Amino acid sequence: MIHQGLGACRLYPAFPGHDFAPGTLNSMLNQAGPKDVEMHKFLVVIEKAEANYSAYSPDLPGCVATGVTRDETEKNMYEAIRLHVAGLVEDGLPVPESESVSEFVIV
Repeated sequence: MIHQGLGACRLYPAFPGHDFAPGTLNSMLNQAGPKDVEMHKFLVVIEKAEANYSAYSPDLPGCVATGVTRDETEKNMYEAIRLHVAGLVEDGLPVPESESVSEFVIV
């Protein structure tokens, strides 16, 4: 799971079936209006290294994060994606659609 802030708003953009904490999305939509909120969902790959974790999103080249723990890496990646998307929007560039998928293969 990927968290934002101190737990007041929980967002799980990379994991299907997860959503905001109860009431949070409705609260945001009520404040901003549905047409003002554009949501994006990106696959995030987290890899264990020797002394830390690293993460990237295949749909956002160059958007990476690291952390000592998996939880820290998830939080850092959420922030990296948020800033990456905000930068694209600020520069007038399109935010790519997520086309990546993941699957486990049992051999």
